[in-house]
Amino acid sequence: MSSSDRSQAVGVNKSYEIRTYGCQMNVHDSERLSGLLEEAGYVPAPKDGEGADVVVFNTCAVRENADNRLYGNLGQLAPKKAARPGMQIAVGGCLAQKDRDTIVKKAPWVDVVFGTHNIGKLPVLLERARVQEEAQVEIAESLEAFPSTLPTRRESAYAAWVSVSVGCNNTCTFCIVPALRGKEKDRRPGDILAEIEALVSEGVSEITLLGQNVNAYGSDIGDREAFSKLLRACGKIEGLERVRFTSPHPRDFTDDVIAAMAETPNVMPQLHMPLQSGSDTVLKAMRRSYRQERFLGIIEKVRAAMPDAAISTDIIVGFPGETEEDFEQTLHTVRESRFAQAFTFQYSKRPGTPAADMDGQIPKAVVQERYERLVALQEEISWAENKKQVGRTLEVLVAEGEGRKDEATHRLSGRAPDNRLVHFTRPDEPVRPGDVVTVEITYAAPHHLLAEGPAQAVRRTRAGDAWEKRNAAPAEKPQGVLLGLPTIGAPAPSPAPAAGCGCD
Repeated sequence: MSSSDRSQAVGVNKSYEIRTYGCQMNVHDSERLSGLLEEAGYVPAPKDGEGADVVVFNTCAVRENADNRLYGNLGQLAPKKAARPGMQIAVGGCLAQKDRDTIVKKAPWVDVVFGTHNIGKLPVLLERARVQEEAQVEIAESLEAFPSTLPTRRESAYAAWVSVSVGCNNTCTFCIVPALRGKEKDRRPGDILAEIEALVSEGVSEITLLGQNVNAYGSDIGDREAFSKLLRACGKIEGLERVRFTSPHPRDFTDDVIAAMAETPNVMPQLHMPLQSGSDTVLKAMRRSYRQERFLGIIEKVRAAMPDAAISTDIIVGFPGETEEDFEQTLHTVRESRFAQAFTFQYSKRPGTPAADMDGQIPKAVVQERYERLVALQEEISWAENKKQVGRTLEVLVAEGEGRKDEATHRLSGRAPDNRLVHFTRPDEPVRPGDVVTVEITYAAPHHLLAEGPAQAVRRTRAGDAWEKRNAAPAEKPQGVLLGLPTIGAPAPSPAPAAGCGCD
């Protein structure tokens, strides 16, 4: 989309709402969609208002019932749209990329359908639907431009996602994402670092590097150590206090990345490493290119380099063909890994994936029973690991919206360096999201820590200043971080300086 397309003020005085489902990629895409709409003249709909002029569904196709959820929500909006002339509904994301024309057939009151590769077209498609008075379905087959070239309205003033790549080259049999988001495309290191530096200059103190397979970064640009170099380069950015990344893949998790994590002070001692299954037989059926021994070897190396690291994971229970012996291997791997947290899922068919047609689909009752055993084991481990934090003094980055009971308990909440959630007694002095509070942990629960004594120190930060400024002044039209990145297939310009990375 040209800059002239983007600059058309097509939504002046109209409000919008975005409903996001799915992974961090979708959350980040929704920030881009918000930025696009606000640049086009739309304003966020008040949360307690009568509804928005434009409702955008940013969908996920991972779950078997994703389409049922979408059509149920669309059905609820149909009478509201009929009673509100000029209201528009748009559907984007992975399910839109997959279902295309089906959405308009099942829900003819939808105005726009767009895919994962052309989110930048949303304002133009909305205007075209309004003028032509008919649904606009536009699904690009390949990426038109990296999402980071688009304007952004970020949810947080102090923390930000930064995409390093889009797409995935893996062929896991349970996952439809590569088919919907395409092959991996890497951004140039200099462009990534330029975006991070721009964010830090705006007050951001924590960034999360984001990719479908984040540590495979470099495969598209021909540098196997590009990701570790990128982590080390982040360590040289003044004012950047915390660096995280998600989600890596055990296949590509190499020793140079572990060394970069351990040796770069602002890279946090936290790792999310998806296991999926502890059974070699099931991992082979999943087409995961590692086995239990390789996975446990990574965990051992990470713990040797960073003894205090908190490691989390994803696990699927009840994959087709999983036997009781296979499941016991998963429980064994969980016991050996001592995860701080595990995101556990009961297998459900993903339409369009090889696993959906495999023999040996597990009865629901068996899957449920195994799932409950896994959750019980992980709860026990999480609690034991959290109890090790009692008595430690931690620097907590104050967060917004993390503690639902904070007002009632007179507490604030935030994240420790290893990303554990900490609730702490509200200090006497003013504290803002983005500030850093030093506390001593006095109690541990399976999913959070408590610091019940007085704060040892409060450090007001530029990130807190940025939060205060955002909330004190009327929202300004977001400018985004426009880095002049090339459209896919276009000649690449000279990269911006890579902050000493040396990996261009």
